[in-house]
Amino acid sequence: PKMEKDYSESVKALLPEVEQLANSGQLRAALDKLHALEKKTRAAADLWSTTQLLERMVEVCGTASEWVMLEQEVAAMSKKHGQLKQAIAKMVQKAMTFVDNVADEQPRIELIEALRTVTEGKIHVEVERARLTRMRVEIYEKHGQVTEACDTLQEIQVETYGSMDRREKTDFILEQMRLCLAKRDFIRMAIISHKINPKYFQREGTEDLKLRFYELMIQYDLHEENFLEVCRHYNQVYTTPCIKEDAARWPAVLQNIILYLVLSPFDNAQSDMLHRFKQDHNLEKLELCAQLVKSFTTVELTRWPAVESIYGPEFRSTDVFSAQTDDGNKRWMALRDRVIEHNVRVIAAYYTRATIPRLTELLDLGADDVEAFLSKAVVSGTIYARVDRPAGVVSFAKPREGEEQLNAWASDVSKLLGLVEKTTHLIAKEEIVNKIARAI
Repeated sequence: PKMEKDYSESVKALLPEVEQLANSGQLRAALDKLHALEKKTRAAADLWSTTQLLERMVEVCGTASEWVMLEQEVAAMSKKHGQLKQAIAKMVQKAMTFVDNVADEQPRIELIEALRTVTEGKIHVEVERARLTRMRVEIYEKHGQVTEACDTLQEIQVETYGSMDRREKTDFILEQMRLCLAKRDFIRMAIISHKINPKYFQREGTEDLKLRFYELMIQYDLHEENFLEVCRHYNQVYTTPCIKEDAARWPAVLQNIILYLVLSPFDNAQSDMLHRFKQDHNLEKLELCAQLVKSFTTVELTRWPAVESIYGPEFRSTDVFSAQTDDGNKRWMALRDRVIEHNVRVIAAYYTRATIPRLTELLDLGADDVEAFLSKAVVSGTIYARVDRPAGVVSFAKPREGEEQLNAWASDVSKLLGLVEKTTHLIAKEEIVNKIARAI
């Protein structure tokens, strides 16, 4: 609304008088004087004057540590007819500065809740409400009330706040993700994670947020046992300048990338990533990891007992394969499965037919386990195999369709005709050379 009258001079004259009354302990008298002038400034739509008066009301109560009075004043002023939105925002901001000054916890909680009530449903103080909610959540968490903290923070949809700075918004969403993980609400955590665009982390000054985001995503995907995604998250951490340039931090990250990469089920994306990391020069500095990558990228059999003896002593002490945790033991057995699956692919590449006893010898497994791994590889589409149980033979040669067979025959006939033509030419050439030699 347009300002009808300027009360700035009256406000400037009143403030010293109010301060004197407040210092002498006459808080009610000071507030009454402020109320009387505030009514006039509000009616005249004088923003500056109204703001000064509301802020001074908050200051009078806050300085005297009259927290109940402060709550009442803020609530009353925000409900006044025709109250200016900007003035309410400034008043709430001023009141927020006194929250940390409240010595006892219960009055502090009451003040925060009172301010949250005032800001509820008002778009012009949405940022203040979000910050107050964060304060309340910290108190919940301090008392171990994770569920209440998580539920309270979920009420705030900061992604829709246009007035909030993007960094603060991202930080708020990360806090929501963290609390969802603490509450073990993995589905909601996954939904909230989509509210953050990873491209934002390409900006300068966002490295701390980027590392926090990917740390949370790693925890989520480890719970889901989605090891390829875990590897991708670690790769994002690895490519962050502050990590890549720190010789004390990147080896652990790169080691985790390799370990989770070999734990991932074989597919085109996993194979491509493994070959790309094989070219990374830093991998040469991690000898065991380099050997592990080489064994998975070379078309040669890798015997599990050998893997266990070479890599077990060091890798079993890492968080990934820790012998002290159930997850570590579970991942170690998953690594055994990946080694066997690699060996199955190698055998399929070199053999067209093999007997079950020979496969049990090559894979260090029993006959039933061999069949189980072959079945899994066939279902996933990584190899072609057919098992003849009565004969105890596995065939890896894929039968050709009629068109493919005809094409192969046509190609063979063409090659044969080419060889015949070349041979005929060489014979004719030899005869001509001999005739010339005789003539001479």
